Amino acid sequence: MSSRFSRKTAVVTGAGSGLGRALSLELACVGWRVGIVDINDAGAEETLGLVERAGGSGAVFHADVGVAGDVAEMTQHFFAEWGGVDLLVNNAGVAVLGWTGEIPLEDWRYIIDTNLWGVIHTCTEFVPRMKAQGGGHILNIASIAGIVSLAELAPYNSTKSAIVSISETLKSELAKSRIGVTVACPIYFRSHLADTMRNIDSWEHDYFATALDKGRMDPARVAEKLIAAVERNRLYVFPQAAAKVLWAVQRAAPGPWYWFLALLNRLGLERPVMKVLSLMKLL
Repeated sequence: MSSRFSRKTAVVTGAGSGLGRALSLELACVGWRVGIVDINDAGAEETLGLVERAGGSGAVFHADVGVAGDVAEMTQHFFAEWGGVDLLVNNAGVAVLGWTGEIPLEDWRYIIDTNLWGVIHTCTEFVPRMKAQGGGHILNIASIAGIVSLAELAPYNSTKSAIVSISETLKSELAKSRIGVTVACPIYFRSHLADTMRNIDSWEHDYFATALDKGRMDPARVAEKLIAAVERNRLYVFPQAAAKVLWAVQRAAPGPWYWFLALLNRLGLERPVMKVLSLMKLL
């Protein structure tokens, strides 16, 4: 990665598995020191071992990004120990599926605490320190769900669209401080997101788990594309072609797009169509 990252130090949340682990390894392969943050201590330690075998170095820190005190302590630790952090990766996330009105409020709070407050907490702590050190970069992991809102995903769509909005705002706010911002909007790829998912019925769990398992791209390839986007200081990154197509369609004709989705739901075809598309690896 470019010389604008002089320390080559990164903090990755949710790094105990999946994309967070893949991003940690991608950075390790080019000699970065990685702060591996997770609530899964065993997974985080496993990631650290893989990072070290890949040629990098790092440290594990147990923190729940939904808890402000945990994030403040974690941030203070890495900036003090390493003298600064060049890259913050906001990857920690969970999923909730269900129909609006049927989803328990506790499940809304569960996803908002991790997906949205997690990003708010880290940015609140990291941004002032990155300004003081003279620069850095923030990579926020959103989703195509942050741009294209499908049925039965209101909590997930809401948190991911908020992350896209925060990223767009920070891009302009932080430009004069030499802090770059990138927001990733992947579609389904192989990950462990279903392990912590909350849902209303078995169809939702089976569909989401299958869609992730059948994802066209593995986490390592997604991580490669995301780190390349950080290197180029790009705002948006859509790792898969299908995500780019959905983004383009929604932007070009949002009214007809949501009319079509409503029609599918009215005819009872939304679930069958989504299942077929995921099995065909078009989502």
